[in-house]
Amino acid sequence: MTTAATRERRSWLVLAGLVLGVAALSQGWAALNRQSVAQTLAATARPGDIVMLSSTHCGICTRARQWFQEHGVAFDECFVENNAACAERFQRLMAPGTPVIIVRGRAQLGFDPQRIAAQMSATEGAR
Repeated sequence: MTTAATRERRSWLVLAGLVLGVAALSQGWAALNRQSVAQTLAATARPGDIVMLSSTHCGICTRARQWFQEHGVAFDECFVENNAACAERFQRLMAPGTPVIIVRGRAQLGFDPQRIAAQMSATEGAR
């Protein structure tokens, strides 16, 4: 190999290493952020603060339930197929699907722990 070719190859290897390093740091940061959100919700959520309107066939509902339980976050859950009051609440919201997460009275479609934490923070002073 010529000297120029060696330098070019070395430059590409350095660039690839930097990209991989940044990706790894980004993944680590995201994992820390997710853990922080979980800890915050576990510490601040009280019974009744978070209510999940679920469906028995909803995979996202299952993942959300597991996440709440795994992280010790207090939440209530009802199934629209099995509970008339839950079904009525779901219909009043005119939600296109489940889960609907009601955080201190405000409905969110889907499951996003960061959105839930943000809503909890936004309503903290109103308690």
